[in-house]
Amino acid sequence: MADLITVEDPDDPRLSDYTGLTDVELRRKREPAEGLFIAEGEKVIRRAKEAGYEMRSMLLSAKWIDVMRDVIDELPAPVYAVSPELAEQVTGYHVHRGALASMQRKPLPTAAELLRSARRVVVMESVNDHTNIGAIFRSAAALGMDAVLLSPDCADPLYRRSVKVSMGAVFSVPYARLDTWPKGLESVREAGFTLLALTPDEKAESLDEAAPHRMERVALMLGAEGDGLSTQALVAADAWVRIPMSHGVDSLNVGAAAAVAFYAVATGRPRG
Repeated sequence: MADLITVEDPDDPRLSDYTGLTDVELRRKREPAEGLFIAEGEKVIRRAKEAGYEMRSMLLSAKWIDVMRDVIDELPAPVYAVSPELAEQVTGYHVHRGALASMQRKPLPTAAELLRSARRVVVMESVNDHTNIGAIFRSAAALGMDAVLLSPDCADPLYRRSVKVSMGAVFSVPYARLDTWPKGLESVREAGFTLLALTPDEKAESLDEAAPHRMERVALMLGAEGDGLSTQALVAADAWVRIPMSHGVDSLNVGAAAAVAFYAVATGRPRG
């Protein structure tokens, strides 16, 4: 059973995992270096635990202690009970869901390991908006994509905002980072995947015409919001595909576009 510890000092070193959660640059560097990430909210905490992530500690306001009692009773990790005001002092924002957990990261698999068994893969280039990362993972989980590959400069899927927006779907879809870009795409092709670059360019074939759901193995490439895929990535692709649009709309938010494309790629319907 976890120790339930009341903390009244925001500078208590035992709360160090939770300090400065709104400082994106600090957390982006610190969390991977220290091997931790933050799960926020009851559902996300439970999903992280169910996915096999080890809990370092929990930070709870009083009203969440009973709600999380079953989790507390199973944990060897400490649980810190704090007031909402103290939680805000420590984290830098009002913790609306009143429950945070510091989780231990797992070693990432290699791209080669994921590609052995996958058939439908997402490849992201330079996607640095944590909201978009979370939305893409959520759609990937819901619509039957098997794995996600990230270019070296993509944002961290386990950053708090990404985890929150995905509602814990980042724990359901395995992911890996490609060591080099765009050269790393060669290993994807060598594993038998057709590289499809999603772009609004009028030269691209529509998803209906390309019929990716009939392809044996597909890697769908997505670029960052606004810029899209780089010239190097487009050149490295086997084909360009686009989502047909009406009323003069020329593009969609990358999260929305990903969901539409995933549906087309994953045999036209959610699997499982």
